[in-house]
Amino acid sequence: MTEAMDPTASARPVVTADLMARTGLDDAMLARLVYGFYDRVRVDPMLGPVFAERIADWGPHLAKMVDFWSSVALMTGRYHGAPMPKHLSLPVEGAHFDRWLDLFRATAAEVCPPAGAAWVIERAERIATSIHMNILDARGNYGRAGLPPQL
Repeated sequence: MTEAMDPTASARPVVTADLMARTGLDDAMLARLVYGFYDRVRVDPMLGPVFAERIADWGPHLAKMVDFWSSVALMTGRYHGAPMPKHLSLPVEGAHFDRWLDLFRATAAEVCPPAGAAWVIERAERIATSIHMNILDARGNYGRAGLPPQL
């Protein structure tokens, strides 16, 4: 039986190839995006301290983030994890998410072709909104605070 006729064959490689063709993204570019973005985060006066208190060994974290963005942007399925619980206790507010998005947008615009930058930025905005809303909900503030500012 050929893969095209095999009902258990994954469509993932076809989807990934299509996304790569449409966005101009690939794993090497996503790695440059992740490393460049976190280079900015680490020296950022607002975000740097939040990360410095939690990440001692950046190598494994960056590798995990490359896998995460490969899964998010190219549907590769390389990331297997639950990011939400790790973020719920962070001491962050709406301004932190706004800054995170500013740095991400700038890095994506520099590293990715326009279609690829737009693709990952849209996903980053959705992720930031989701994490922020879940943090507010975990604090019991979502109902009172409404939607996260500027997200």
